[in-house]
Amino acid sequence: MRSKKALLNISFSFLLQLVTIVSSFIIPIYIIGTFGSNVNGVIVSITQFLSYITLLESGVGGVVRAALYKPLANKDVIQISRIIKASEKFFKVIAYFFIGYILIIAFLFPSIVTSEFEGIYLTILVLIIGTSTFIQYYFGITYSVLLQADQSIYITSFFQILTLILNTIITVVLINMGFGIHIVMLGSAAIFVLRPILLQIYVKRRYKLISNCKEDSTSIKQRWDGLGHHIAFFLHRNTAVVVLTFFTNIREVSVYSVYYMVVIGIQKFVNTFTSGVEAMFGDMIAKGEKTALQRNFRLFEFVSYTATTVLFTSTALLILPFVQIYTDGITDADYYRPIFAYVLVAAEAIYCIRLPYHAVVLAAGHFKQTKKGAYTEAIINIVLSIILVNFMGILGAAIATFVAMIYRTVQYAVYLSKNILQRDILVFIKRILVSLIAVLMTVLFLKLVPILEINTYVDWVAYAIIITIISLIINIFLSLIFYNDDLRRIMGLVKRFTTKKENKNK
Repeated sequence: MRSKKALLNISFSFLLQLVTIVSSFIIPIYIIGTFGSNVNGVIVSITQFLSYITLLESGVGGVVRAALYKPLANKDVIQISRIIKASEKFFKVIAYFFIGYILIIAFLFPSIVTSEFEGIYLTILVLIIGTSTFIQYYFGITYSVLLQADQSIYITSFFQILTLILNTIITVVLINMGFGIHIVMLGSAAIFVLRPILLQIYVKRRYKLISNCKEDSTSIKQRWDGLGHHIAFFLHRNTAVVVLTFFTNIREVSVYSVYYMVVIGIQKFVNTFTSGVEAMFGDMIAKGEKTALQRNFRLFEFVSYTATTVLFTSTALLILPFVQIYTDGITDADYYRPIFAYVLVAAEAIYCIRLPYHAVVLAAGHFKQTKKGAYTEAIINIVLSIILVNFMGILGAAIATFVAMIYRTVQYAVYLSKNILQRDILVFIKRILVSLIAVLMTVLFLKLVPILEINTYVDWVAYAIIITIISLIINIFLSLIFYNDDLRRIMGLVKRFTTKKENKNK
């Protein structure tokens, strides 16, 4: 049952990331082409400033999920209801603070940004985007967390896919009809209100939660540690755009956002492999299945490293030609930044390497024990970004992120090895070295292949297929040498799954 749910979650998460990537490619190019890089840069900055509301879901949400694993495993409806009630109360308190935060940003943003826009133009834009973001999370967050803990991420993914498709359509239609950016963003906001409504309807029908029960605040006693974790994470994640907004200009923010759009899209694809497994690991930990945890984690780690190595090696080799095609005809900013591109890709690859370790730490509920690493990562990124951006521009922001990512990934691997999995840290070092060998072999091999002339998206897709296949073959070859058992087990699972499907169809 756990394997089926995990597969369903991964499949829907993969589809969600595909839709997200397509949407994130379509909307910005329409905005840049119609309104210019300045407007796109402003929207990116506002969105990043306001994205801190996701602290609610990913910070406290992780603590709530960890608390829900045991009662869900025991089918204890009373305890589930008590935890949900406590989390709703806590989320509402934080949400009220967020309203104040929106108003502060709306008031201060015009003085922060160096642009030709009037203050009222920027203030209204902040209020539109901020209100939309608040409604999405405030009214649907608790139900989303419950579904995640119950290994039903495929439900939340489905609702997200639906709203993303509708949002892309309405945005393109409004732009083509000649409406201004404020009306376009207002139309987008109206679409995203749909998701929390659908979540509420579904959860109330599926779960018979007790509304008049007493809340259990002790079950989420690590909520402040969880929130602290994610405040640090978001400071780290959003440092680049915020620092660039303060110390450079909106055009540089737009350039950063185009490259970041590519790497975050690849990161989300890799992240699909972690979707649902946190809940699966949480279920194993709640039931004390240590052997199953270690065995399944090893397999999950192997898949995650392989996907990261293949996809990010390919991304490093493909990102520049893609950006050149994507920004063809746009002359108000210089979008060709090769060194910056490579450093940013490397930083995001390191982040993806730590995803398996992060998932198990969340599943185990070890928020308090690992919070120092989260704070240190954020401090490293903020301090280095402020220093380096003044000398190196957006390259400085990428280097700061890269250094901070290395620190946190190593810290996660060491903690997990010592305190949860009880295994040698050399396992982590070996995986890193094998991945680096795979990257080097792929790059050297492609030096022997004639480089195709890439002028269109069709040319780019053809080249992308060639590079990805070569990278995949090299990774499989190295897996046969270093991880033969893991590869055999993966093949066995695939064979078993396809055999079951064939038997059902007969």
